[in-house]
Amino acid sequence: YIFDEFTYPGIPKVNLHTIGTGPFYIGSLKFIPIEVLHYKLPVLGFRIGDFTYITDAKSIAESEREKIKGTKILVINALQKQTHISHFTFDEAIEFAQSIGADKTYFTHISHRLGRHHAISQELPDNIELAYDSLQLHL
Repeated sequence: YIFDEFTYPGIPKVNLHTIGTGPFYIGSLKFIPIEVLHYKLPVLGFRIGDFTYITDAKSIAESEREKIKGTKILVINALQKQTHISHFTFDEAIEFAQSIGADKTYFTHISHRLGRHHAISQELPDNIELAYDSLQLHL
C-alpha cells in the first residue's frame, strides 16, 4: 500500500534507495548486509561494527555466518518454541547464537506463544536475553 502508484491520504511517503549485497556506508557507518532466508525469500540483516541485527531468519548460509563471527552484540529472531516455516525457533536461535559466540545476544520478533518473559528468561544462557519494547542498546 505504501508503494502503490496512487496512495490514499495518511500513507507515509518513502524514498527508496536500492542496496545490493555488498557493504555500503551511511555517513561514517559501514553496513555489511547479511543474506538470510525467510522460508524461501532472501532478506537482509546487517552488521554495523560490532553489532549485528537479523530478523525474519530461518536459515543462514555458512558464508553469511562468517560475516557475523566476532560480533559483540547480536539481535536475532526467536519466534516460538514450535517449529515454524520461516523463523528460528527458540532452540534454533539459542543454537545459532552460541555458534556465533557474541558477548551478548538479544532475541527479538518473539511471539506470545513463546511464553511469559520472566519464565522464558530463566531458560536462557547467561549471555542471552529476551528483547522488549523500548529496549535501548548502547553501542
